[in-house]
Amino acid sequence: MKEKIAVLGAGSWGSILANLLAENGHDVRLWSHNEEQVQILNTRHENPKYIADFKFENELTATTDMRAAVDGAQVILIVIPTKGLREVGGKLGQLLADLGQQPLIVHATKGLEQNTYKRPSEMLTEEIKSANRQAIVVLSGPSHAEDVARHDLTSVTAASTNLLSAQHVQNLFSNDYFRVYTNDDVIGAEFGAALKNIIAIGAGIINGLGYHDNAKAALITRGLTEIRRLGVAFGANPFTFIGLSGVGDLIVTATSVNSRNWRAGNELGQGKSLDDVMANMGMVIEGVYTTKAAYELSQQRNVKMPITESIYQVLYEHKDVKVAIEGLMQREVTSELE
Repeated sequence: MKEKIAVLGAGSWGSILANLLAENGHDVRLWSHNEEQVQILNTRHENPKYIADFKFENELTATTDMRAAVDGAQVILIVIPTKGLREVGGKLGQLLADLGQQPLIVHATKGLEQNTYKRPSEMLTEEIKSANRQAIVVLSGPSHAEDVARHDLTSVTAASTNLLSAQHVQNLFSNDYFRVYTNDDVIGAEFGAALKNIIAIGAGIINGLGYHDNAKAALITRGLTEIRRLGVAFGANPFTFIGLSGVGDLIVTATSVNSRNWRAGNELGQGKSLDDVMANMGMVIEGVYTTKAAYELSQQRNVKMPITESIYQVLYEHKDVKVAIEGLMQREVTSELE
């Protein structure tokens, strides 16, 4: 059944998800604060800064007017970088109150808020009153926008404490190349989505230094252990981390040149400074900010995360990457099951 859906955020992932929903027959309004981007989307049906050589559905409409985008929307999908999520969520909450709407809220943001360490769904819960929203659903999993754009076979998870809402999102997005599973573990889905970006930076560093498959496999495997440890400390189901929003998302992010976190790590491994890497990337590198939040959380909760700590030291304390790796390899040996 055709539904009116607003998508807030017209970066690579937001615009491609909006296009997917338009392909599925829904009435989609894509919001961006960038007037030039909106004009190009509406006239040329392109988003060249984020997705090169791709034509968007003619029926997809973009706007800089958030009110126009969300007015009458039954579902609102938010795809905003973590650092801007609370601001957008606050504006959205006020608009929904003014309009008297109560849509289903879906987000595909992957990170943790600085200083508060809150997950995206927690921020949205605080910014949008319960009277102006239904459940909040997390859409997460191994899904590069570039691959979805070319209809590569993709599977993700819709996680919500309200299973009916997760199933609704499952039906909205699923088609012959995009398959959605459901899960009720919001905490696990959000921690997996956020923390894998840290390990992706580490995997890029390993590659930039010239290490090969053994090193990459070790880093990813032990990185997953750290992700699980911190997530479980906050109440996540440990089995979530062997699913799509856990190991699935970790694999695709830590092994692909499409991952900006991997690319950032790769450049760091080649000797470039963090400032130069961030200035030249052109898009938000979520893992840089998540590393700080996760490291501080692990210290507060006394959770062992030596890889995360080492990457934090490289990013924020200017520790030499080779020295950091030596430190990891020379730690006291222990059981794999710890």
